[in-house]
Amino acid sequence: AEIECLLGSETMPTVLPGAAFFLNMRLSPVRKMMDAGLPVAMASDFNPGSSPSGNMQTIISFACINYRMTPQEAFNATTLNSAYAMGISKTHGSIAKGKIANFYITKEIPNLEYMPYYYGTNKVERVFLNGIEY
Repeated sequence: AEIECLLGSETMPTVLPGAAFFLNMRLSPVRKMMDAGLPVAMASDFNPGSSPSGNMQTIISFACINYRMTPQEAFNATTLNSAYAMGISKTHGSIAKGKIANFYITKEIPNLEYMPYYYGTNKVERVFLNGIEY
């Protein structure tokens, strides 16, 4: 019933894999939502009480391993879909002329599937926020 309600709304279902993992919670029916035609946003919910990891590479791994998302679905959920859920997709969430330049560059990897498969291994080499490297 919840999925049907969401299908008729502008609400973006948002899942917090880090909190579900840390609190040993039942997983959200992400695959079922996506198969029904819903887009899904995913975030770390980084905080000391229920999700003490802000590592988005781990969140993408959880998306693929626990929620059966493809790597492309996981990247969309953690970037553009999350920006849409926050109402900032016109300026954030993807790489396009005129958008805020928040992105990371990985060490050399063979393909996109490599990122979630090698969970716990940091492949991020450079981070840019507002176009500035940190």
